[in-house]
Amino acid sequence: MDFAIYLNALTGLFVIVDPIGAALIFHSLVPDGEKRHRKVMALKAILISSLLLTIFGNYGEALLHQLGISIESLRIAGGLLLFYTAFNMITKDAEYEDATEKKDISVFPMSIPLLAGPGALTLSILLFSNTTTTEGNVSVLIAILTVYLLTLILMFLSSYLKKIIGRTGDEILSRFLGVLLAALSIQFIYDGISNITG
Repeated sequence: MDFAIYLNALTGLFVIVDPIGAALIFHSLVPDGEKRHRKVMALKAILISSLLLTIFGNYGEALLHQLGISIESLRIAGGLLLFYTAFNMITKDAEYEDATEKKDISVFPMSIPLLAGPGALTLSILLFSNTTTTEGNVSVLIAILTVYLLTLILMFLSSYLKKIIGRTGDEILSRFLGVLLAALSIQFIYDGISNITG
């Protein structure tokens, strides 16, 4: 495993997936008393998201090639999209509304757009396309699994997490992660422009 690639992928994915924020949103979407339902929803959401990012990350570039879209164009578009996500993380107010009825939230809104939204899917393509070795691909895959495993654990512990961190803590963390994501997005845009003009 290439530790530098793993660390880079882990940082980017952690920022955009936001396991803590996702767990707090998950807590508000599933009734607190439904323990079995909560576990099933958390597992389904993580499995769907992991598969989406892995498949799209590995085969998304080939699909783009068929459509005549270069990876550099995707870097710039992805950077702009990530910047938009970061801007919203920094400026928008978080909305919480506790659920009262039991429903399947694993695909929408948990997997798409929260855990495997456009930003995460774009980032996965960029991460896999930046690696040229099997070791690099394995490092990115392990980073994806690490982030989603952490998210799953936090989902299981979401009721405790909400008590510990609270809304204020979540808002502070969300805005801080937004700044990091904004910097990452600018780097993607810069790399895309540099490779096109260079």
